[in-house]
Amino acid sequence: MPAQLLSQPNPPPDPSHIPDSILSLRVDVPKNVLSSNELDSIRRFRRAADYIAAAMIFLKSNTLVEEPIKPDDIKHRLLGHWGTCPGLVLVYAHLNAIITRTNLNSLLVVGPGHGAPAILACLWLENSLATFWPKYTRDRQGLSALIRGFSVPGGFPSHINAETPGSIHEGGELGYALSVSFGAVMDKPDLVVCCVVGDGEAESGPTATAWHAYKYIDPAESGAVLPIVHVNGFKISERTIYGCMDDKELTALFVGYGYQPRFVEELNDIDQDLASSMQWALDEIHKIQKAARSGNPIVKPRWPVLILRTPKGWSTIKSLHGEYIEGSFRSHQVPLPEAKNDPEERKMLQAWLESYKPSEVLPNGEPSEEVLSIIPKEDKLKLGQKKEAYAAYEPIDVPAWIDHGVKKGTQESCMKVVGKFLNLVTHSNPTSFRIFSPDELVSNKLDAVLEDADSGRNFQWDPASRAKGGRVIEILSEHTCQGMLQGYTLTGRTGLFPSYEAFLGIVHTMMVQYSKFVKMAHETTWRQPVGSLNYLETSTWARQEHNGFSHQNPAFIGAVLDLKPSLARVYLPPDANCFLSTVAHCLRAKDYVNLMVGSKQPTPVWLSPEEADRHCIAGASIWKFASTDDGLEPDVVLVGIGVEVTFEVIAAAALLRKLVPQLRVRVVNVTDLMILGPQGSHPHALEDTDWDALFTGDGESDGKGRRYIHFNYHGYPVELKGLLFGRQGLERVTIEGYREEGTTTTALDMMLQNHTSRYHVAAAAIRGGAKVNKKVEVDAHEMISYVMHLAQKDREYIYANGADPEGTFDVPKFD
Repeated sequence: MPAQLLSQPNPPPDPSHIPDSILSLRVDVPKNVLSSNELDSIRRFRRAADYIAAAMIFLKSNTLVEEPIKPDDIKHRLLGHWGTCPGLVLVYAHLNAIITRTNLNSLLVVGPGHGAPAILACLWLENSLATFWPKYTRDRQGLSALIRGFSVPGGFPSHINAETPGSIHEGGELGYALSVSFGAVMDKPDLVVCCVVGDGEAESGPTATAWHAYKYIDPAESGAVLPIVHVNGFKISERTIYGCMDDKELTALFVGYGYQPRFVEELNDIDQDLASSMQWALDEIHKIQKAARSGNPIVKPRWPVLILRTPKGWSTIKSLHGEYIEGSFRSHQVPLPEAKNDPEERKMLQAWLESYKPSEVLPNGEPSEEVLSIIPKEDKLKLGQKKEAYAAYEPIDVPAWIDHGVKKGTQESCMKVVGKFLNLVTHSNPTSFRIFSPDELVSNKLDAVLEDADSGRNFQWDPASRAKGGRVIEILSEHTCQGMLQGYTLTGRTGLFPSYEAFLGIVHTMMVQYSKFVKMAHETTWRQPVGSLNYLETSTWARQEHNGFSHQNPAFIGAVLDLKPSLARVYLPPDANCFLSTVAHCLRAKDYVNLMVGSKQPTPVWLSPEEADRHCIAGASIWKFASTDDGLEPDVVLVGIGVEVTFEVIAAAALLRKLVPQLRVRVVNVTDLMILGPQGSHPHALEDTDWDALFTGDGESDGKGRRYIHFNYHGYPVELKGLLFGRQGLERVTIEGYREEGTTTTALDMMLQNHTSRYHVAAAAIRGGAKVNKKVEVDAHEMISYVMHLAQKDREYIYANGADPEGTFDVPKFD
């Protein structure tokens, strides 16, 4: 079966065995909201927008079809997705109408982002395109530019992105519209986000979980989401799950989620049906909010959801070559794919476009007065010109971290120290900072943020955290956390996403989609900065307590490294003070994807707050206390990148001081990973002269040239190899990192298994130093053998006793 077999267009679902009584739980409303004039205007708006959307897919000239369409009028490549467009136009028209009637403060989030023609057409009609893109004026010339320029080089792409006014969601990868919408309304009590969820997108796991997100919305402090599930029945070549569910099944599903479902499916009177349904939904939202804001909240309120059933590709041609088009998967993209070369298809295209009567709704290429009458008169109310979508950033008040630093020489958990600091941040920013966490705050030792009710959790279905103003969203769905964080960030606020290291990869592609949005936002002239997307990655592979191999995966570092360099930042602070400095910096930064990687276990505080401040500003420094003669004239350079592997570097330096005193060692710690790339490859990349000052260069005073460098790296070695590519002297570089070895075992055994232990570092140092120091060379083989013998003895001890040898993680001492 190459594609879906159909016996009729818009096929109905088979009836279910659920009792008819379930239908009493769906909502019925009178269909009498629109006056005859409003009804006529909405229908004309829809005709105008549908026409423009269809023309955008096909035409490059003759854009108002004022003469017969010729092959040269049709674009060389027909790109676009028609199937969802009529439904999106329908929603947009009615949202405009209700905004005009009520002055509703609203954003529109479009899950079916491939329906860009529909949204661009509506934006042109309301004159929002011309506001941000002056060439798309609301006249014949601007309309021709829009139609001609869609999905061609230099024009709008086929999917909604940051170039689309009013958008806060990259519409390529499906599944995230709903969670983004819920994040957007948090701490914005007057905002209603209308979110269109396609029935294809509804099949995704992230969407399935995001239906629960309203349970984290306190209606006293936040706005509301009005979900509209657009059930048009088909994906690219198959029916959708929702399209095969009858009203009883969908009612049972959404009632179970906790919603009040209202079906909008009366095709012969769809405008009155949708208008009445949207007004009912808005009234329900206001009822829930009024109760909460008057001090008498409704416990477990049932929020509205609209289920909109319309045919796929509604209003296009009925059939082609004996196959159904409207009401089938064949209208998903381009209903007439051979219109340029096939006279029959070209004739059908002409009839299709003329069916919208463009001369009536777009006389001389401008919207008629009737079309304009449902568009809000004030620009600030138009969906394409909402400040929340492009100019809402509010910098947060970040306390001076240095006042909360910890004492050098002590042992502190980076996460415990950071948790206390984050508690201060939440109190300083009660309406503009939130933490989105997949149920791991206590495990990750960040639980200090939960000490106070107004900084704690915000789970509205739990009496312990209901209506307390909590700043923490904990839901065991990384996708939902990510979507909420994106919506919260893109509407002007700042958030933080702490997670187990191994499971941040779950949101890898979501993070990439977000970075694409921000990248394109940078390339517009009108989108203002937003806060950074901040990830805090802990519970790392290097320190496992009760988890094993499944929880050992630092790959998210590589995911961030692959982003556009101007957006990506990766930090591996070596101690608690450096982590405080890094968190404070990232919470203040704008427009980046920040990844901070650290340990939750107590580890040495190597640097004072003042030293940590300077170290983090520099991104890397020579640690003189662990180096021979403060690091002067080294034989080898040992580099630690990450908390635990840096400890092993320092332990190796102390071991070498005892075993091979003639070896001159320089220890370097790197906290900002991006400094390592070749000069000019990243805004933070070191100049070549600065690189040589840290890692040695060709002009060393003894004439022996660059020294051997050994990197002990927290992530996968291949990531660091790629980052370093282009630097001089890489033939003298060795790298160890996570080798995909592990189990439920001790901390030292993890280092031994992955060749990042102090013994492996010491052996690499001896090999490198022997190339330039004859005194080291003569004993190199003997000493390397002895060092690796010590490693074997430690491993035997671990497997015999189930613990690391006593004193393994005592702070190394240098005599």
